[in-house]
Amino acid sequence: MTGNLTDAHCPTPPRNPSFRPKQADVFSSLPLRRKVGLRREKSLFAFAGFITGLLVLTLALNAQAPVAVPIAKEPHHRLVLENEYVRVFRMSLPAHDATLLHQHDVPYLYISLGPADVINAVQRKPEARIVMVDGQLGYSPGHFAHIARTDAGSTFDNVTIELLKPQGEPKNLCDKVVDGPVLTCTGEVKGVPAGSPLRLLPKLGIGPRRSFETDEIAVASYSLSLVGSYNEDSKSPRLFVAEDGPQLHVEIAGESARSLSNGETVWLEAGKEWKIILPRQDKPTRFLMIRFKDAAAAANP
Repeated sequence: MTGNLTDAHCPTPPRNPSFRPKQADVFSSLPLRRKVGLRREKSLFAFAGFITGLLVLTLALNAQAPVAVPIAKEPHHRLVLENEYVRVFRMSLPAHDATLLHQHDVPYLYISLGPADVINAVQRKPEARIVMVDGQLGYSPGHFAHIARTDAGSTFDNVTIELLKPQGEPKNLCDKVVDGPVLTCTGEVKGVPAGSPLRLLPKLGIGPRRSFETDEIAVASYSLSLVGSYNEDSKSPRLFVAEDGPQLHVEIAGESARSLSNGETVWLEAGKEWKIILPRQDKPTRFLMIRFKDAAAAANP
C-alpha cells in the first residue's frame, strides 16, 4: 500500500449485535444518581453534626448548673434537734454573704431572730426580697432549692424547723403567716386543757396567741412578764422555742433543768410534766410552743 498516511481512513469498527441504544440511554443516567446520593449523604452528615452539637451544648450547660446540697450540708445551718417529728436548724448568715444553693424537701417553719432583710433566690424563679420583723413566723411547703443572700448589709438569723409528718392544709389563726384570711382573735385560748395555768394568762394580758396551724401542728406564741413558774402535764408532744427576752429555765420531769435564750429549743415529750421558770426581768420573755396533734389523736383513738 502506498500514499500519505494522513489520507488513510480508519476502518469502521464492527457493531456489536447485542448493543441496543435504549439500554445505553438508561445506563447514561447512573452518574446523575450517584451525585444525588452524595448530596443526601452530605445532608445527613450535616444534620447528625447539628444534633451532636446540640447534645454537647446541653451537657455542657447541665454540667455548669449548680447542684443543690441538702440543708444539713449547708454550712450556715446547724442541726440542733432531731426526732420523728422535726429536724431543727439554727441558721446564721452574716451581712453581705450568701448560703449555698440548698434543698428543702419537706414543709418547714422559720422564725426570725431579730429583724431581717434578705434576698430569696429560688432556683428557676425570679428573686424576691423578704423583710421580717423580730420574732416573725413563716411557713413553707418546701420542695424547692434556693439561695439566701444578705445584700442589704444586715445579718439573718433564724430557727428553721423541718416538719417530718405530712402537714395538710396550712391556715392562719391570729397571725398572717401564709396567704389567706386571718381570724379576729379575742383573749380566749383554745386547745389548752381546762386545768392548765396557761388559761389564766390572757386575763393578765400576757397570754398565748394562737398564730397558725396545719392538720398536724398548732403554733402559739407567748409573751410573759410576771416572775414565777408555769407548769403542765401535756398529752401532746411540743417543741419549745425561746425568742427574745431574758433567759428562762425549763424543768422537765426526770431530766436536768435547762436554761434557754434567743433561738434555743427543747422538746417536751407527751406525758411528762414540765415547768417554765421566769427570772426577774425588766421586759417580757417571748417564746413559741408548737403542739403536734396526731400524737394526741393516737393516744386517744
